[in-house]
Amino acid sequence: MKRGHHVPGPDTDLQKRLGSFIRSCRHNLGITQEELAWRANIHRTYLADVERGARNVTLRTVVNLAKALHVTVANLFAVATTSPGTVVRTGSRPAPSAAREILLVEQNATDAAMMARAFKRAHPANPLRIVRNGEAGLDYLFGTGRYAKRKPPQPILILLNLDLPKMSGLEFLKRLKGDKSIRKIPVVLLKVLH
Repeated sequence: MKRGHHVPGPDTDLQKRLGSFIRSCRHNLGITQEELAWRANIHRTYLADVERGARNVTLRTVVNLAKALHVTVANLFAVATTSPGTVVRTGSRPAPSAAREILLVEQNATDAAMMARAFKRAHPANPLRIVRNGEAGLDYLFGTGRYAKRKPPQPILILLNLDLPKMSGLEFLKRLKGDKSIRKIPVVLLKVLH
């Protein structure tokens, strides 16, 4: 056999099933490859290869991806090692079990990055979603505009900077509390002091 010649083996199917499940979990969370790669602390092109089933993954990568996708490592392995078409029971909820996001409405990129770093260090179960202004925040909550394909659930908490461009934080809050489908989401008002 020539050097460098790839012969598909049993691992190829395993890689493809794992990649397909990871992609499915990511889509269910409504996040991009870039965001998942950031959450899992891996390179985006590496993640793209994993999702295509073209990459062997290390145990560390599997652990990081499971944590970022809010599924157990056991779920990832169960899906990858079962034959195609088999239904895998993952507990009381269907896989993936997504923790509800925390929405940060913050226009200042430095402050948003500082908050994201703090979240990353704390390893909360709930992922942080950042939008830059009130209009984007409302689009996210109502599933309109660039978030038209986003599926529920709604965030578990909203962190809101009052000093927003275009639409003030108070106007955003007024619109949020004026809609009965989302008014019960708790909001923490932020005032950044420089």
